[in-house]
Amino acid sequence: MFLRTNFKLKKTQNKKNTNNMPDTLEKDTELKKFEKINTHVYDSSEAASLYVAREIADLIKERQKTSDNVVLGLATGSTPTKVYDYLVKFHKEESLSFKNVITFNLDEYFPMQPDSIHSYVRFMNEHLFDHIDILKENIHIPDGSCTKENVKEFCDAYEAKIEKNGGIDIQILGIGRTGHIGFNEPGSSLSSKTRVVRLDRVTLLDAASDFFGLENVPAKAITMGVGTIMAAKRIILMAWGEGKSLIIKHAVEGEIKESIPATFLQHHVNCDFILDEAAASNLTRIHTPWLVSECIWNDTLIKRATIWLSEKLNKAILKLTNEDYSEFGMGSLVADIGSAESINLKVFNQLQQTITGWPGGKPNADDHNRPERKSPFPKTSLIFSPHPDDDVISMGGTLLRLVDQGHHVHVAYQTSGNIAVFDDEVIRFLDFALDMQPNNHELIKQFDKIRDFLKNKTPGQIDSPEIQKIKGLIRKGEALSACRYCGVEEDNAHFQNLPFYETGTVKKKPHSQADIQITYDLLNKIKPNQVFAAGDLSDPHGTHRVCLKIVFEAFEQLKKDKVKWIDDCYLWLYRGAWQEWDVADMEMTVPIGPKDMQRKKNAIFKHQSQKDAAMFPGNDEREFWQRAEQRNKETARKYNALGLAEYEAMESFVRYKF
Repeated sequence: MFLRTNFKLKKTQNKKNTNNMPDTLEKDTELKKFEKINTHVYDSSEAASLYVAREIADLIKERQKTSDNVVLGLATGSTPTKVYDYLVKFHKEESLSFKNVITFNLDEYFPMQPDSIHSYVRFMNEHLFDHIDILKENIHIPDGSCTKENVKEFCDAYEAKIEKNGGIDIQILGIGRTGHIGFNEPGSSLSSKTRVVRLDRVTLLDAASDFFGLENVPAKAITMGVGTIMAAKRIILMAWGEGKSLIIKHAVEGEIKESIPATFLQHHVNCDFILDEAAASNLTRIHTPWLVSECIWNDTLIKRATIWLSEKLNKAILKLTNEDYSEFGMGSLVADIGSAESINLKVFNQLQQTITGWPGGKPNADDHNRPERKSPFPKTSLIFSPHPDDDVISMGGTLLRLVDQGHHVHVAYQTSGNIAVFDDEVIRFLDFALDMQPNNHELIKQFDKIRDFLKNKTPGQIDSPEIQKIKGLIRKGEALSACRYCGVEEDNAHFQNLPFYETGTVKKKPHSQADIQITYDLLNKIKPNQVFAAGDLSDPHGTHRVCLKIVFEAFEQLKKDKVKWIDDCYLWLYRGAWQEWDVADMEMTVPIGPKDMQRKKNAIFKHQSQKDAAMFPGNDEREFWQRAEQRNKETARKYNALGLAEYEAMESFVRYKF
């Protein structure tokens, strides 16, 4: 959705297809000249997953004709789940049998009991094995319940079983942010075999959300070695989302080195990287196509290239010269436009026009070059917040500006956020309730029950419905407190509690029509002139991604129903705590002065259960207010370095056009 390139990348349907015309092959080779691994980019992870699942299914059916087995190497994590969904679908709807399939999983935490909710045994059963007709004796997963004394013997036997079955035909891989494949962390050798490894801190942080805290993540794992993986006849590595884009660039275009184990795959003769557009966004042919080939220049690409050149040379845009452009593969752009000065002024003005102190539109002003319309004024603004604090963390300065300028601001908290509340917060609030009602015997009874549950609760255990409700109320109270501080009327705070989220675990249900209908009804009730939603598709826990999809589908339904107000509604996307838009993509930037930055931080502080230490910090252990402040200041610094005015901080938005 947010791929920034002027190229329409060819989608490879089948690796064996040789019907391409020579000029197409030549162009494809030219575009990929920096890439050392076959790389295919798809519009979405769903389309990419379907391609992978279909290749696996085709091999299974081909082998069935000769009564031969297929040996699959399987991975866990969020990346391959859609592939498994498609394989289950093929089994149920196309009668695909798995009786000739033998599987070997890549890894397992150590120690780990197979019946644990965190075990990969359970993961594979839930996502694949329980839904197909594979023979149980053909399933092999590293045994995390081994004792320390016999784990090496198990690893050696695991290797022997792979060899006995003729080796792996197709090995499925994901990739970690450290570049690990399986659990082969940086420093793993090319010849390494199945063994116990100690996990890198980055890997532990990435797993912390699944284990409800870093302290609960096993420090070790059993993993196939790089050598075991490299022995597979075919390797397919999949990656989705912008969060993987930098490590994908290193793995595909970088030098082979032990510090990035995925680079070893460059040695493999039959390895493909299957990516969605976001994961591919830092590849040279996509991020800086002018370094690869002649470009068909349009306004979007000109803006991107000019900003890149300015940052590359550490020169303000208006100082770039013809020679600067020519030196970095953009001579054709200068020839097309006429001079560096013309290009510079064009891009500088585009950036200047994104800056506005009036995110709801400036009344009685020429709005021809402004990101928002002047009319109507005041506007009805609806902010969708995936969790109960994303509104103030991600666009608190803009929210305050909208309120200060007299707009009717509503906030829709899409989920309860209850799983992100620590257990001791529940005790603290119950203590307060008991102090207020010391003779409430029903409350005392409930408190004793909850305290007993929490005392015996195991890591990752689902909270009781009562505790989930209390945690949700804690976050609701904090959100209302932040709304009051920002000047948003309490009646304008809408707590949707979307059903897909309410599982009590990190893993959520697929969103359904119920989620869409709740959002549809709210939109149609408020009839906003502008909507703000979290466009953070690389949210590590997936909630932002699902919440955005629900908003999109509600909008599409409103359009389909020909609701009149929707045609005059702007949809602005902000980023969550994890990242920021690229400057070249920003279409509205709202300056934040020192006073408003402090007000924004104060609003974030109202979310006390997330203060000091969040339940799911991701790979950044700073507090949310620190991330928000640094990010907003960095955006202002980048604008200033490009030659624009210097501001304390800036929040940025991209307008989504259906």
